[in-house]
Amino acid sequence: MNSLIPLFIIIPLATAFIIPIIGKITNYFAKIIVPVVLLILCFFSINLLISGNQESYVIGNWQPINDIPIGINLVLDGFSNLILCVISLIGFLVSFYSYSYIRKYSSENNFYALFCLMIAGMNGVVLSGDLFNLFVFLEISVLASYALVAFGVGKHELEASFKYQVLGNIASFLILFSIALLYWQTKTLNIADISGLLKIGDNSALLTFTQIILITGFGLKAAIIPFHAWLPDAHSSAPSPVSAMLSGVLIKAIGVYVLIRLFFSMFIFTHEIALLITILGTLSMIIGSLLAINQNDIKRLLAYSSISQIGYIILGIGIGMMVLSSGGEKSIAILAIGGSLFHLVNHSVFKGLLFLGAGAIEYRTNTRDMNQLGGLAENMPITSTTSLGASMSISGIPPFNGFFSKLIIIIAAIQAEFYLLAFLAVIISIITLAYFLKFQKSVFYGKNQNYKNIKEVPFTMSFSMIILVILCLGLSILAIPSIREIVLDQAVNSLINIDEYINLVIK
Repeated sequence: MNSLIPLFIIIPLATAFIIPIIGKITNYFAKIIVPVVLLILCFFSINLLISGNQESYVIGNWQPINDIPIGINLVLDGFSNLILCVISLIGFLVSFYSYSYIRKYSSENNFYALFCLMIAGMNGVVLSGDLFNLFVFLEISVLASYALVAFGVGKHELEASFKYQVLGNIASFLILFSIALLYWQTKTLNIADISGLLKIGDNSALLTFTQIILITGFGLKAAIIPFHAWLPDAHSSAPSPVSAMLSGVLIKAIGVYVLIRLFFSMFIFTHEIALLITILGTLSMIIGSLLAINQNDIKRLLAYSSISQIGYIILGIGIGMMVLSSGGEKSIAILAIGGSLFHLVNHSVFKGLLFLGAGAIEYRTNTRDMNQLGGLAENMPITSTTSLGASMSISGIPPFNGFFSKLIIIIAAIQAEFYLLAFLAVIISIITLAYFLKFQKSVFYGKNQNYKNIKEVPFTMSFSMIILVILCLGLSILAIPSIREIVLDQAVNSLINIDEYINLVIK
């Protein structure tokens, strides 16, 4: 299985370079090869997840010397494997959806090439065992995303992409600066090696400053409040398949994932840092939801909603960190972190579906303004039904998956005696239900004579939405302990047991 690890980077990267060449001969090559490639990677990642493999692949076979890693490590553990599954699955469904959707744009080959480049970059970030290559792959993925946001080359798309690039470059500078500070303090860039050195070192003010810079940089990438300014414009202006990838996958792979990975696998976090992360998660959950209420543009509503749901994920992680840093019961921390990772997976599914549904609506009506829509349920039953399922899931209505992940986070908050946080999580979930009911009523119900003759979207678009709404129900089984043990517990254990990660790299 070891040889499969670099394929997650090599295959999409090679596909990105082949598409422009073979695409000159036939326009259908990219449309066929990209879903096939991502489906293969999806099978690889699911197989690795089920088998429970945890391995480190050393590029060039440069083995550690005197227990000092000198090579480039690609590290596969329960947490990275879980994110690889999310990237591959959502990537496959979005690329299949794009078969029909992307026809209205020129340069389809460029779209698919950039799409594969973004996938390769995200996979590289997730697998990288050292900070330098993590940063390189991060830049590959965001450069592709900048171009994809501007793919429509209209005024709003270019403006949104420019804002995204400016704030993204600020984030990249902060991340690079923090990497330089860590290298200055430890003389190494390997995450496992840094972890071992920091365990025997003192928690200096410079290290705390470095952690704050890292939180700021990756907070910008993850669009956590107050670092969220780029997200509403970028998500609303990008083509809907790109919006689904940005919200469903990208901000998690290059933002949330890296924050969690570094703070659990590299640092011994303090109570103050844990409190800061918890506060940022709580603010994101509350403010994102309140900003979504008055939105009439479907995709802007979904964008602000993404900020709120990322807040739930960060909140769960923060609660786990607070419990661990204060010497509380480890079982409560495990519950909070498990609920957070569960919600990360769920959010990828229901938010990806919501953006694809928004794309289907715009594909047929040429508008995203809810005030101009209405009565679409009769003529677009698949879009209507799948959007309803995703709306119920994100609002935390049983038996959809969003209910169980939110419930676990709330129970963990109560067990940790953070009663205010549990109360706020419930209230924000009710507010989320309110604005998604508004969305359903404005878009799909009532009467609007302007759209009485429209029809459902093509098969490829409908298929992806149907699979995702099935997952919105099916992923609820992760609440069952025996199934959760296979999928989520491996990821949680990889984070809680730092020594396991170190031993994967330094053997």
